[in-house]
Amino acid sequence: MKVAIFRKGHFNAAHRLFKPEWTDEKNLEVFGICSNPNFHGHNYELEVKVSGELDPSTGILMDLKVLKEIIHEHIEMRYDHKNLNLDLVEFQDKVPTAENIVIEIYNILRLQINPRFDLQIRLYETPRNFVEFPA
Repeated sequence: MKVAIFRKGHFNAAHRLFKPEWTDEKNLEVFGICSNPNFHGHNYELEVKVSGELDPSTGILMDLKVLKEIIHEHIEMRYDHKNLNLDLVEFQDKVPTAENIVIEIYNILRLQINPRFDLQIRLYETPRNFVEFPA
């Protein structure tokens, strides 16, 4: 029997959407006010969905306490109160859009969660704007 569990996480981070090889005018045209040279921040909300076959003997898919610890150690501690452009190597050559952030989070968590489980990440940049990977 297939079932899904969810765990929420949270982190605050600053970023700037820009490409250094572009002019300020081109960055403003493409990324709007999010290209502000002084950066801007978000209170990111994270939803991690793990799904798979339920263990019939325990009635558990995955220990939620373990999932909580994985998210805290590998995502919240890594991203919280960081400048994504300056502090994280994965965004040194990549624009830290919500789309790119959710893919990076997925890649990090995929290494930590048993591959027999399906994994899906939803990241809220604002209460009304969110991304999901895989789609």
